[in-house]
This record gives sequence, structure tokens and C-alpha cells, in this order.
Amino acid sequence: MEELLELRQLLEQGKIHEALLLVDELEEMSLSDKINKIDSYGVILLIRLIKQKAEKRSTRSWDVSIEYTVREINKINKRRKSGGFYLNQAELIDILEQGYQVALKRAALEAFVRAAFRRKGRYEAQELAAMVDQKETLAEALKLIQQ
Repeated sequence: MEELLELRQLLEQGKIHEALLLVDELEEMSLSDKINKIDSYGVILLIRLIKQKAEKRSTRSWDVSIEYTVREINKINKRRKSGGFYLNQAELIDILEQGYQVALKRAALEAFVRAAFRRKGRYEAQELAAMVDQKETLAEALKLIQQ
């Protein structure tokens, strides 16, 4: 909010160059926020896909989570007024690739945990990695996002 007040003051003072610099900074902040949100939802999506592949099963909860995260990624990435997207396919792939190791570690904590046992994951991230094809999982995540 401070930035908008500062922008107003700069415009009222006729300091157009400084105002444009502030607009650039605001745009960068907005894009950074969108990237961070997409990254967070991407990790959640990957966790669910990794668990599905490792356990060779799915649950309604995982399916709903996948549907929700894909919806949120698309909602955040969509440019409202001008159409198009903030991040292109290559940038989405890059974000998913960066988040994969985090997702793998988190999935290792959750995979193969049954309600009756409720102990932390049965496998280490490296063991889970051997059970799941990373490229296939990333491709599936991207396909879901782009449907």
C-alpha cells in the first residue's frame, strides 16, 4: 500500500521517470509473488503424483488435492485482462523441476503411511526416487496443468 501512495505522490509531483521505476518494481514484486505461489502448489501436486506412482494407488483425497492444485496453478498463472499466462511452458517446467526434490522429501514422509500406523514415511527420499520416474512425473504434472 505504501508503494501506491508513493506512486501517487511521484505522479502528482510530475516525476514520471521515478514513477515508472516504481511501477517496474511493483510489477516485479507481483510476478515474484505469483511464481512463489505456483511453486508451492507445484510441490503439492508433485507430492501427490509421487505418492500415487510409488504406492501404485490413489485416494479420493489425493485426487481432490491434485484437482485443486492444478486449478490454483492455472488461476494464478492466468493473466486476467490481457489473456495469456505469466509463465510459459518452459518456465513452468523449470519451477516443477526445482520443486521436485522438495516434493520427493515430503512425499517420503507421507508415502506408505497407513492410518493405523501413523508413523513417518517408510522410505527415505532416495529410496522413493528409485521407485518413481522423475521425468514421467514432471511430464504428467505439466500435462495436468496444461489441460
